[in-house]
Amino acid sequence: MNKNNLTKIILLHIILTIFINTPTAHNHQQLPDTTGDGTLRRIHVPILMYHYVSELPPNADDIRTRLTVSPQRFRAHIQYLQSQGYNTISLYEIDLALENGTPLPSNPVVLTFDDGYIDHYATVFPILQEYGFTGTFFVVSEFADNNRPRYMSWEQITEMANAGMSIESHTKTHADLRERNYDFLIYEILGSAESIAYYTGVEPRILAYPIGRYDDNALNVLSTTRILRAVTTEIGAYHTTDNRLLLSRMRITNETGVSGLQYLLNYER
Repeated sequence: MNKNNLTKIILLHIILTIFINTPTAHNHQQLPDTTGDGTLRRIHVPILMYHYVSELPPNADDIRTRLTVSPQRFRAHIQYLQSQGYNTISLYEIDLALENGTPLPSNPVVLTFDDGYIDHYATVFPILQEYGFTGTFFVVSEFADNNRPRYMSWEQITEMANAGMSIESHTKTHADLRERNYDFLIYEILGSAESIAYYTGVEPRILAYPIGRYDDNALNVLSTTRILRAVTTEIGAYHTTDNRLLLSRMRITNETGVSGLQYLLNYER
Protein backbone atom coordinates (compact mmCIF):
# COMPACT_ATOMS: atom_id res chain seq x y z
CA MET A 1 0.00 0.00 0.00
CA ASN A 2 1.45 3.39 -0.93
CA LYS A 3 1.72 6.30 1.50
CA ASN A 4 -1.21 8.26 0.03
CA ASN A 5 -3.61 5.34 0.33
CA LEU A 6 -2.46 4.61 3.89
CA THR A 7 -3.00 8.26 4.87
CA LYS A 8 -6.45 8.21 3.29
CA ILE A 9 -7.48 5.12 5.24
CA ILE A 10 -6.12 6.50 8.53
CA LEU A 11 -7.98 9.80 8.11
CA LEU A 12 -11.17 8.02 7.12
CA HIS A 13 -10.81 5.72 10.11
CA ILE A 14 -10.66 8.73 12.43
CA ILE A 15 -13.74 10.28 10.82
CA LEU A 16 -15.69 7.05 10.92
CA THR A 17 -14.74 6.42 14.54
CA ILE A 18 -16.48 9.69 15.29
CA PHE A 19 -19.39 8.54 13.14
CA ILE A 20 -19.70 5.32 15.14
CA ASN A 21 -19.49 6.88 18.58
CA THR A 22 -21.36 10.14 17.98
CA PRO A 23 -24.72 9.32 16.40
CA THR A 24 -25.85 12.96 16.12
CA ALA A 25 -22.57 14.36 14.85
CA HIS A 26 -23.79 15.00 11.31
CA ASN A 27 -27.37 16.13 12.04
CA HIS A 28 -28.66 13.23 9.98
CA GLN A 29 -32.08 11.75 10.59
CA GLN A 30 -31.54 9.14 13.28
CA LEU A 31 -33.45 5.89 13.28
CA PRO A 32 -34.40 4.55 16.73
CA ASP A 33 -32.02 2.16 18.41
CA THR A 34 -33.57 -1.20 19.18
CA THR A 35 -32.05 -2.48 22.38
CA GLY A 36 -34.66 -5.23 22.56
CA ASP A 37 -36.72 -6.60 25.41
CA GLY A 38 -34.72 -9.80 25.78
CA THR A 39 -37.28 -12.07 24.13
CA LEU A 40 -36.11 -14.43 21.42
CA ARG A 41 -38.49 -14.34 18.46
CA ARG A 42 -38.83 -16.06 15.09
CA ILE A 43 -40.90 -14.55 12.30
CA HIS A 44 -41.71 -15.46 8.72
CA VAL A 45 -41.22 -12.57 6.28
CA PRO A 46 -40.01 -13.19 2.71
CA ILE A 47 -37.26 -10.77 1.71
CA LEU A 48 -37.15 -10.78 -2.08
CA MET A 49 -33.81 -10.04 -3.78
CA TYR A 50 -33.81 -8.41 -7.22
CA HIS A 51 -30.87 -7.23 -9.31
CA TYR A 52 -31.45 -6.01 -12.87
CA VAL A 53 -34.99 -5.04 -13.89
CA SER A 54 -34.53 -4.36 -17.58
CA GLU A 55 -34.48 -5.87 -21.03
CA LEU A 56 -31.45 -8.04 -21.70
CA PRO A 57 -28.67 -6.25 -23.59
CA PRO A 58 -27.13 -7.90 -26.66
CA ASN A 59 -24.59 -10.61 -25.87
CA ALA A 60 -25.56 -10.79 -22.18
CA ASP A 61 -23.49 -13.38 -20.31
CA ASP A 62 -24.96 -16.12 -18.13
CA ILE A 63 -24.73 -14.09 -14.92
CA ARG A 64 -26.45 -11.05 -16.41
CA THR A 65 -29.11 -13.25 -17.96
CA ARG A 66 -29.85 -15.07 -14.71
CA LEU A 67 -30.05 -11.88 -12.64
CA THR A 68 -32.29 -9.98 -15.06
CA VAL A 69 -36.06 -9.67 -14.73
CA SER A 70 -37.88 -7.91 -17.53
CA PRO A 71 -39.94 -4.81 -16.68
CA GLN A 72 -43.08 -6.66 -17.76
CA ARG A 73 -42.37 -9.56 -15.42
CA PHE A 74 -41.51 -7.22 -12.56
CA ARG A 75 -44.82 -5.41 -13.03
CA ALA A 76 -46.58 -8.79 -12.98
CA HIS A 77 -44.86 -9.57 -9.66
CA ILE A 78 -46.01 -6.28 -8.15
CA GLN A 79 -49.54 -6.74 -9.47
CA TYR A 80 -49.65 -10.20 -7.92
CA LEU A 81 -48.42 -8.90 -4.54
CA GLN A 82 -51.08 -6.21 -4.54
CA SER A 83 -53.86 -8.58 -5.61
CA GLN A 84 -52.97 -10.98 -2.78
CA GLY A 85 -52.96 -8.29 -0.12
CA TYR A 86 -49.22 -8.15 0.52
CA ASN A 87 -47.82 -5.14 2.35
CA THR A 88 -44.27 -3.96 1.71
CA ILE A 89 -42.29 -3.22 4.86
CA SER A 90 -38.74 -2.16 5.61
CA LEU A 91 -35.95 -4.15 7.22
CA TYR A 92 -36.21 -1.75 10.16
CA GLU A 93 -39.74 -3.02 10.76
CA ILE A 94 -38.40 -6.58 10.82
CA ASP A 95 -35.81 -5.48 13.37
CA LEU A 96 -38.44 -3.86 15.60
CA ALA A 97 -40.69 -6.92 15.34
CA LEU A 98 -37.84 -9.23 16.36
CA GLU A 99 -36.40 -7.04 19.09
CA ASN A 100 -39.57 -5.63 20.67
CA GLY A 101 -42.47 -7.61 19.28
CA THR A 102 -43.77 -4.63 17.30
CA PRO A 103 -46.72 -5.88 15.21
CA LEU A 104 -46.29 -6.21 11.46
CA PRO A 105 -49.05 -5.69 8.89
CA SER A 106 -50.74 -8.72 7.37
CA ASN A 107 -48.83 -10.48 4.60
CA PRO A 108 -45.58 -8.53 5.03
CA VAL A 109 -42.89 -8.68 2.35
CA VAL A 110 -39.60 -6.83 1.83
CA LEU A 111 -38.50 -5.91 -1.68
CA THR A 112 -34.72 -5.45 -1.99
CA PHE A 113 -32.71 -4.34 -5.01
CA ASP A 114 -28.94 -4.83 -5.09
CA ASP A 115 -26.13 -2.78 -6.69
CA GLY A 116 -27.87 0.51 -7.55
CA TYR A 117 -28.47 -0.03 -11.25
CA ILE A 118 -30.03 2.81 -13.23
CA ASP A 119 -33.08 0.66 -13.95
CA HIS A 120 -33.89 0.79 -10.24
CA TYR A 121 -34.60 4.48 -10.74
CA ALA A 122 -35.97 4.37 -14.28
CA THR A 123 -38.16 1.27 -13.98
CA VAL A 124 -38.51 -0.04 -10.44
CA PHE A 125 -39.08 3.26 -8.65
CA PRO A 126 -42.06 4.45 -10.75
CA ILE A 127 -43.74 1.03 -10.64
CA LEU A 128 -43.42 0.87 -6.86
CA GLN A 129 -44.88 4.35 -6.57
CA GLU A 130 -47.72 3.45 -8.91
CA TYR A 131 -48.78 0.59 -6.63
CA GLY A 132 -48.04 2.36 -3.35
CA PHE A 133 -45.17 0.01 -2.48
CA THR A 134 -41.76 0.70 -1.01
CA GLY A 135 -38.38 -0.95 -1.56
CA THR A 136 -34.92 -1.22 -0.04
CA PHE A 137 -32.10 -0.28 -2.40
CA PHE A 138 -28.55 -1.41 -1.60
CA VAL A 139 -26.19 1.01 -3.35
CA VAL A 140 -22.44 0.92 -3.90
CA SER A 141 -21.44 4.44 -2.92
CA GLU A 142 -18.31 4.72 -5.06
CA PHE A 143 -20.32 3.92 -8.19
CA ALA A 144 -22.47 6.97 -7.49
CA ASP A 145 -19.43 9.06 -6.49
CA ASN A 146 -17.86 8.38 -9.89
CA ASN A 147 -21.10 8.81 -11.90
CA ARG A 148 -20.51 5.33 -13.22
CA PRO A 149 -22.56 4.57 -16.35
CA ARG A 150 -25.58 2.28 -15.87
CA TYR A 151 -25.78 3.11 -12.16
CA MET A 152 -27.89 5.63 -10.26
CA SER A 153 -26.54 9.10 -9.46
CA TRP A 154 -26.70 10.64 -6.00
CA GLU A 155 -29.41 12.99 -7.25
CA GLN A 156 -31.58 10.02 -8.28
CA ILE A 157 -30.80 8.12 -5.08
CA THR A 158 -31.75 11.14 -2.98
CA GLU A 159 -35.01 11.58 -4.89
CA MET A 160 -35.92 8.00 -4.08
CA ALA A 161 -35.00 8.42 -0.42
CA ASN A 162 -37.17 11.52 -0.21
CA ALA A 163 -40.07 9.51 -1.68
CA GLY A 164 -39.87 6.93 1.14
CA MET A 165 -37.55 4.31 -0.30
CA SER A 166 -34.88 2.86 2.00
CA ILE A 167 -31.35 3.52 0.75
CA GLU A 168 -28.87 1.17 2.41
CA SER A 169 -25.24 0.16 2.14
CA HIS A 170 -23.78 -2.37 -0.28
CA THR A 171 -20.28 -1.20 0.77
CA LYS A 172 -18.10 1.42 -0.86
CA THR A 173 -16.64 -0.54 -3.78
CA HIS A 174 -18.56 -3.87 -3.81
CA ALA A 175 -15.48 -5.68 -2.55
CA ASP A 176 -15.36 -9.22 -1.23
CA LEU A 177 -15.27 -8.79 2.59
CA ARG A 178 -13.52 -12.06 3.33
CA GLU A 179 -9.94 -12.15 4.65
CA ARG A 180 -9.75 -8.37 5.10
CA ASN A 181 -8.16 -6.33 7.86
CA TYR A 182 -9.99 -3.97 10.18
CA ASP A 183 -9.16 -0.76 8.32
CA PHE A 184 -10.32 -2.17 5.00
CA LEU A 185 -13.63 -3.34 6.47
CA ILE A 186 -14.26 -0.02 8.22
CA TYR A 187 -13.51 1.84 4.99
CA GLU A 188 -15.89 -0.34 2.97
CA ILE A 189 -18.73 -0.56 5.47
CA LEU A 190 -18.81 2.81 7.16
CA GLY A 191 -17.33 4.78 4.27
CA SER A 192 -20.41 3.79 2.32
CA ALA A 193 -22.75 4.58 5.21
CA GLU A 194 -21.22 8.03 5.63
CA SER A 195 -21.68 8.86 1.95
CA ILE A 196 -25.31 7.73 1.95
CA ALA A 197 -26.03 9.74 5.08
CA TYR A 198 -24.37 12.82 3.58
CA TYR A 199 -26.48 12.76 0.41
CA THR A 200 -29.81 11.50 1.72
CA GLY A 201 -29.79 12.94 5.23
CA VAL A 202 -30.66 9.52 6.66
CA GLU A 203 -28.10 7.30 8.36
CA PRO A 204 -28.26 3.79 6.84
CA ARG A 205 -28.30 1.01 9.41
CA ILE A 206 -28.65 -2.01 7.09
CA LEU A 207 -25.95 -3.72 5.00
CA ALA A 208 -25.99 -6.21 2.13
CA TYR A 209 -22.81 -8.27 1.74
CA PRO A 210 -21.33 -7.90 -1.77
CA ILE A 211 -21.85 -11.16 -3.67
CA GLY A 212 -23.12 -12.53 -0.35
CA ARG A 213 -19.56 -13.01 0.89
CA TYR A 214 -18.37 -12.52 4.47
CA ASP A 215 -16.36 -14.33 7.13
CA ASP A 216 -16.16 -14.37 10.93
CA ASN A 217 -13.82 -11.40 10.97
CA ALA A 218 -16.21 -9.31 8.86
CA LEU A 219 -19.08 -10.25 11.18
CA ASN A 220 -17.02 -9.30 14.24
CA VAL A 221 -16.10 -5.90 12.83
CA LEU A 222 -19.65 -5.26 11.66
CA SER A 223 -20.97 -6.04 15.14
CA THR A 224 -18.97 -3.09 16.54
CA THR A 225 -20.72 -0.58 14.26
CA ARG A 226 -24.20 0.96 14.30
CA ILE A 227 -25.42 -1.46 11.62
CA LEU A 228 -28.62 -3.08 12.93
CA ARG A 229 -29.09 -5.91 10.44
CA ALA A 230 -27.29 -7.36 7.43
CA VAL A 231 -28.72 -9.45 4.61
CA THR A 232 -27.12 -12.40 2.88
CA THR A 233 -27.86 -14.30 -0.32
CA GLU A 234 -28.74 -17.45 1.62
CA ILE A 235 -32.21 -18.84 0.92
CA GLY A 236 -34.79 -18.61 3.68
CA ALA A 237 -37.81 -16.67 4.91
CA TYR A 238 -37.59 -17.09 8.69
CA HIS A 239 -35.64 -14.58 10.80
CA THR A 240 -34.68 -14.65 14.46
CA THR A 241 -33.84 -12.05 17.08
CA ASP A 242 -30.29 -13.30 17.52
CA ASN A 243 -29.47 -13.65 13.81
CA ARG A 244 -28.87 -9.92 13.31
CA LEU A 245 -26.19 -10.02 10.66
CA LEU A 246 -27.31 -13.06 8.68
CA LEU A 247 -30.81 -12.35 7.36
CA SER A 248 -31.75 -14.72 4.54
CA ARG A 249 -33.41 -13.67 1.29
CA MET A 250 -35.25 -15.19 -1.65
CA ARG A 251 -33.42 -14.67 -4.95
CA ILE A 252 -35.45 -13.57 -7.97
CA THR A 253 -34.03 -14.76 -11.29
CA ASN A 254 -34.97 -14.51 -14.94
CA GLU A 255 -36.94 -17.74 -14.52
CA THR A 256 -39.08 -16.47 -11.64
CA GLY A 257 -42.57 -16.00 -13.02
CA VAL A 258 -45.65 -15.33 -10.92
CA SER A 259 -45.96 -19.02 -9.99
CA GLY A 260 -42.31 -19.01 -8.91
CA LEU A 261 -42.90 -15.86 -6.89
CA GLN A 262 -45.85 -17.53 -5.18
CA TYR A 263 -43.60 -20.46 -4.23
CA LEU A 264 -40.97 -18.12 -2.73
CA LEU A 265 -43.55 -16.18 -0.75
CA ASN A 266 -44.70 -19.39 0.89
CA TYR A 267 -41.25 -20.85 1.45
CA GLU A 268 -41.24 -22.50 4.88
CA ARG A 269 -37.59 -22.50 5.89
